[in-house]
This record gives sequence, C-alpha cells and structure tokens, in this order.
Amino acid sequence: MTQTTPIPEPTPARPPFDPELLPALEAYAAHFPRFSDETLPQLRAVMRDGMPGREKTDFTAGGAVVVEELTIPAGDAELELTVLRPAQGQGPWPLIYHTHGGGMITGTRYSSLEDLLAYAVEARAVVASIEYRLAPEHPDPIPVTDCYTGLRWCADHHEQLNIDPAHIIVTGASAGAGLAAGIALMARDQGYPQLTHQVLSAPMIDDRTDSASARMLGDEGVWDRNDNLYGWTALLGERRGTDDVSYYAAPARAKDLSGLPRTYIDVGAVETFRDPAIDYARRLSEAGIGVDLHVWGGAFHGFEAFPQAAVSQASITTRVEFFRRALER
Repeated sequence: MTQTTPIPEPTPARPPFDPELLPALEAYAAHFPRFSDETLPQLRAVMRDGMPGREKTDFTAGGAVVVEELTIPAGDAELELTVLRPAQGQGPWPLIYHTHGGGMITGTRYSSLEDLLAYAVEARAVVASIEYRLAPEHPDPIPVTDCYTGLRWCADHHEQLNIDPAHIIVTGASAGAGLAAGIALMARDQGYPQLTHQVLSAPMIDDRTDSASARMLGDEGVWDRNDNLYGWTALLGERRGTDDVSYYAAPARAKDLSGLPRTYIDVGAVETFRDPAIDYARRLSEAGIGVDLHVWGGAFHGFEAFPQAAVSQASITTRVEFFRRALER
C-alpha cells in the first residue's frame, strides 16, 4: 500500500491588527516567548513578578481597602484566597469572585486583580481572588474544582466576609474566564450558590481547537494556536479534543446553557478564542439568558494591557459600565 503524507489544512485568513496595537505586539514578543516545557518556568516568573519596571499595585489603595489573606480547605489541600473589602461603609456588599488567567498553566491570584480594585475602593463590592492549582502539575479537574471550592467557601462564610450571598458575580479573563464559566455551570447544577452575573473576557472554553479563529494565528499575535494546544494539553493530557472532556473544563461543550446568570462576554476579533466566545454568546441567548457580547475589531488576546490604544479604552470603559450596573441591581 502506498503511504501518503497528509496535506496540512490551510490556515484561515485573519483580520488585520489595529495599527495602534502593533507596538504592543512587539513589546509582548520581547518579553514572552512561545509556551513550551522549556519556557514555562520563565513565563510563570514573568506572570508572578510582573513586567520589568512595572510598579507593584497597592491593594490597600492608601487605606481605602482592607486586604485579607485567607487560607481555606480544599479536600486534602489548602488554597490561598485574597479578599479586598471596603474600609468604609456598612455592607453587606455584592461579591465579585475572580479567577485569574494564564492559560491554566501560569498566573497567580493577583494577576489582573488590580482591574477590580476600584469596586472595593468605591465601596461597591467585596472582591475575592482564588489561588487555584495549575496544570500540568495539577490537571483537570483540579483547577476548576479549586475555583468552585473557593466560591462555595465565600458563600458559606458570607457573614465573615460581609457579603450578600444573593448577589455574586463571577469573573475572569482568558483561562480565568473559562474557569468562571465552568464554576457558573457547577453552581447551576449544584443549585448553590446562586449567581447573578458572569463576566467573561476572552474566555478559554473550547479544547477542540477546530474553529477558524483557533487556527488562524501561528507564530504571531498573542496566545496563538501553538500556545493554545500547549495549554489545553497541559490541562487535559491525551483527553484533549476527545469525547472524554467535561463541560466544566471546557464550557463550550455544554449542551444545555439554561439557568445560567446574566452574562457579559468580550473578545478580540484577531484572537484564538473569538469564534468559541461568539458561539457561546449565541447559544446562551438561545437558552433565554441575557447576554452582552462585544467583539473588538483589530484586537488580539490581552490587548487591554496596552491602554494607550483607543480600542483598549473603549473595551475597558464598556466592561466597567457593565460591572457598575450589575453591582447596583
């Protein structure tokens, strides 16, 4: 029998990057190599310590916020939970429960936490961020289970945290958004706790990596198809892309999206997670869930870290307005 080499599937066309963001792409490439077993320790260090020259965030905001570092039980392990509470006011406040990004393989509970600090400063909410265990050392279902454990703990200890257990928002970006979507499904299925909103920024929700957007970026942009395959494989191993994957790990696999909370989804038009995010928003709407969907033209994954661009400013402003409405319900 004659053996033939499979013809590689052509790379789909991609939209152009926003010209204002092109310098940011160069800066990213200078500090972040592609993900691999060899580069993972370096990338974890950058995510942990921050970009060179960047000042550390004062999470007390000069005394406007009380920072609590808690340790909570998680089966045979313990998890760290950082809680930001308004220093003034009576409460109980809504809870914003944050699951950090980092492709399931990097990041800490402080990653992007500064984006939520203003809600505690303004005495609008308590913010909690969980230090879930990372793949590949801790593969699925550990990360999403850790995140749900932290969410339940917060609801169970609502008096200690001075939060309203009937007003809980889950949120995250990238892998953190995928985990937020996963624990929203868990909370729905378990009937506890009741969530009012989920805010999902560029959600990592589909391990099958077969969409046009998942294939359109190779060795360019941020979190290209190679990084995406690396992250999902670290989480799922040989199960990636098979039928043996829970919808808690990959929420795009959920067939029933009814009963989920009011949802905000945003995503860049030139990024790997674009198509699964758009499809998830569509199916949520078909299930009767209120959805705000924003697709930002010319934007790559994580573009808002470069706020000089007009598209970044528009995206940040739009999400902040949604959060403030959600906190006032």
